[in-house]
Amino acid sequence: MDVLVFLIPIALFLGALGLAAFLWSLKSGQYDDLEGAKWRILDDDDLPDK
Repeated sequence: MDVLVFLIPIALFLGALGLAAFLWSLKSGQYDDLEGAKWRILDDDDLPDK
């Protein structure tokens, strides 16, 4: 039972770290354009014009 004294704070810290990373990704706009990625993969910008 003494190990719970160490494991509970570590688990809370890792959970808060994951939440902070998720909130940072929301703030930085990682999920803004979900539709654009599937169309950008089909775009052939690297092909030369004929």
